[in-house]
Amino acid sequence: MRRTFLKGVAGAVALGLVGAGAAGAVTLKEVKDRGYIRVAVANEIPYGFVDPSGAAKGAGPDVAKAVLGKMGIKPDQIQWVVTNFSSLIPGLQANRFDMTAAEMAIRPERCQKVIYSDPNTSYGEGLLVKKGDPKGLHAYSDFKKDGAKVAVMAGADQLQMLQKLGVPQGNIVTIASNADAISTVSTGRADAYAATGLTASELAKKSPKVQVAGGFKDPVIEGKEQRSWGGFTFNKDSKDFRDAFDKELDAFKKTDKWKKILSDYGFTDADIMGSGKKTTADLCK
Repeated sequence: MRRTFLKGVAGAVALGLVGAGAAGAVTLKEVKDRGYIRVAVANEIPYGFVDPSGAAKGAGPDVAKAVLGKMGIKPDQIQWVVTNFSSLIPGLQANRFDMTAAEMAIRPERCQKVIYSDPNTSYGEGLLVKKGDPKGLHAYSDFKKDGAKVAVMAGADQLQMLQKLGVPQGNIVTIASNADAISTVSTGRADAYAATGLTASELAKKSPKVQVAGGFKDPVIEGKEQRSWGGFTFNKDSKDFRDAFDKELDAFKKTDKWKKILSDYGFTDADIMGSGKKTTADLCK
């Protein structure tokens, strides 16, 4: 992976795409001329990750490969870059990669920094707790109680949700990545980990020391039950490339293959059907 990343950076430098004052824009012609595209993931199952063999998988990468293929970009021309979730937007802005396939939730504050594709997925919230759920935790609002600690991943949406629900900052523990969640909860550093329902379920499969909170209730903020819509992100100057990607993405979402990709990674029928209920323009308001 390190060699692949360095090769991508070297190629970008040769093309004058990296450096002070670089706009960071990429066009389909440039990608085809240079012979590769750099796509970032945050190693978050089932959204976008690289397995031990070096293969990129997840709802984001699998859909991206299909869509980019329709644009004339072959799978072996995709260079996958693994980074922390909190580095996805800064990486796009700094031109360390050309797009992300991490199913990052479309939020107004993020729309000020990057541009999104049309929504690819939708998903609800969840909570990872210690085996047996000794504190009986069932909702994000439970952490308003004194001494109740909840972990969140740096840069993730759950921090804002907790803050809007009135959870004190002192009750929130920040961790670098999902990989730290199991140890954080099982050792008692935090009583739970707030994440999407799919993420919590995947983590629970990895250790007998943790489980998904039973009877979990999605947070309701300002009268609205929280559901997220994930999409692909691009540098703000790459609008033409994003538009070309959207054209093929919208066509691909009408196929059974798109539905199968999402269902194979655990997305429910409600998640799949829900992905089309909001537009990026609506979500960026």
